[in-house]
Amino acid sequence: MSKIFTAIITEEDGGFVALNPDTDVASQGNTLDEALANLKEALELYLEEVSSTGPISIPSNTFLTTITI
Repeated sequence: MSKIFTAIITEEDGGFVALNPDTDVASQGNTLDEALANLKEALELYLEEVSSTGPISIPSNTFLTTITI
């Protein structure tokens, strides 16, 4: 099953930084395509780790919600 993730890409110092704000996973590359490929790999590793350790624990003083603007 495919999953869709958001990527925020910023050009910095002659390269690119790609960030997924939902997981706070980031990567970089010399080109836009390389930064996105590296982010995809980093997200795959992140999801593999999360699935092997069980549910994510959220501290009791943390709230998760969505907003619409």
